[in-house]
Amino acid sequence: MGRFRDALAAPGLGAIAEVKRRSPSAGDLRPNADPARLASAFAGAGAAAVSILVDERFGGSVDDLRAARAAAVLPLLAKGFFRKEAELDELKEAGADAVLLLLRDLDDQRAAALLAHASALGLDALVEAHDACELERAVGLGAEVIGLNSRDLETFAVDRRAALDLVATAPRDRVIVAESGISARAHGAAVELAGADAVLVGSALMRAPDPAAKLRELLARPLVKVCGLTREEDVAVAIEAGADLTGFILARETPRRAPGVLAVPDTVLSVAVFVGERSDASSDLVQLYARENGHRSREGVLIRGDEEVAQVVDRAWQREDPGHLDRARAASGRVMLAGGLSPENVRDAIEAIRPWAVDASSSLEIAPGIKDHERVRAFVEAAR
Repeated sequence: MGRFRDALAAPGLGAIAEVKRRSPSAGDLRPNADPARLASAFAGAGAAAVSILVDERFGGSVDDLRAARAAAVLPLLAKGFFRKEAELDELKEAGADAVLLLLRDLDDQRAAALLAHASALGLDALVEAHDACELERAVGLGAEVIGLNSRDLETFAVDRRAALDLVATAPRDRVIVAESGISARAHGAAVELAGADAVLVGSALMRAPDPAAKLRELLARPLVKVCGLTREEDVAVAIEAGADLTGFILARETPRRAPGVLAVPDTVLSVAVFVGERSDASSDLVQLYARENGHRSREGVLIRGDEEVAQVVDRAWQREDPGHLDRARAASGRVMLAGGLSPENVRDAIEAIRPWAVDASSSLEIAPGIKDHERVRAFVEAAR
């Protein structure tokens, strides 16, 4: 196991920040990109590794890899269309810690030979697959790090739903990297909950005025959920304020019952909230509580498909709950902290618990199910 693989396998969602001057699908992105300066900035912004395009079709060269190596100590991935062992020799000499192997361009015999040569050189390999067949091939080849590219190489379109489904089918004993189309925190959260260990982000960073600041934004936690939404105008304000998740309560006993899961853009995840039992809902995620004495329990779970992906630590229903934060602090894995959070106290709660997400509803209202737009904005700002 090399340090590229180890960096991506660390707890939490890792990021490979990519340096590329242009793209066949988008044209020029950042023609004057300085790989040394960017690699150093990405390291400071929390990248687990940096990807350097060394192919001239992307405006890159092996000299870019050398420049990045001289400026940064974090693992470097060399990206290009490699078919020969001699190319891997050159990349190793230039400072690469890992190389990209595209199964779209390699048969199994050639891929196996390159994997073996990379291993002999001490290089990790990111083996890229575009569909279920290629994923099966990557697994059969023994690839430890598998990249799942959601971009159709014929049309360059990104099918997010198909990409999430592919990530979810990948074996959990491999390091899985979700590639292409990551431009919002919710995109990263979606693939993380589907089972990805890391994301590869290129175009979104190269288009940003400050690429390192954009990377920090994508990796920032906690995620922010505004719940109890019942009206389209309130959904719009939550999204404009920067919420990552929008919650729609579908339990029968609540005065905040939504008419359904309202439409949101793909930069936000929708969450259907149920008490006691769940039903079909066109949401990205489900938040489920047990029913106790006619109301929700103080503990819940966040579900993707049929898999529990996070704990929800809430307060007891309309009662004092002095042990609330202690329970959250003791919880393991991803924690969504809910219950009693407001613009006034959410920052202190975040500092105390470091949750994966925070969730507020009634403290942001002027009446049940009707949001106070200024308090929604204030909550999201305070949580950042």
